[in-house]
Amino acid sequence: MRRGLRLLLAQEEDVEVVAEAGDLATALEDVYRHHPRVLVLDLLLPDGSGLDAIAPLRAREPGTQIVCLTMQDSPAFAKRAVAAGAIGFVLKDTAEVELGDAVRLAARGERYMSARMAAILEGLEDRH
Repeated sequence: MRRGLRLLLAQEEDVEVVAEAGDLATALEDVYRHHPRVLVLDLLLPDGSGLDAIAPLRAREPGTQIVCLTMQDSPAFAKRAVAAGAIGFVLKDTAEVELGDAVRLAARGERYMSARMAAILEGLEDRH
């Protein structure tokens, strides 16, 4: 999956992939070393929760915007991620279509919510 995402983003003319990591510890090291404008962060990693890492990452690297990438289409996950400081939320099954846009918007400081998750959240708000 990670290799496919790297290839996907590498095809975008205005996106440069500076690092990739298979675990949270390596991802954090890479962010602190490279100071990227955007970090695409999986919420469930082998050595920890990407969700729990968002707020500390934003505090230490305020110039790095975070786009969450996950299989979890739970509104609770999306709300927690955004509340912690993520600017984007993309579901893995739609990453091929949405990730490039999410990264570009995040680089400009603009929010992105996966279309399916936005519809779910909107439906919840309509019920209240």
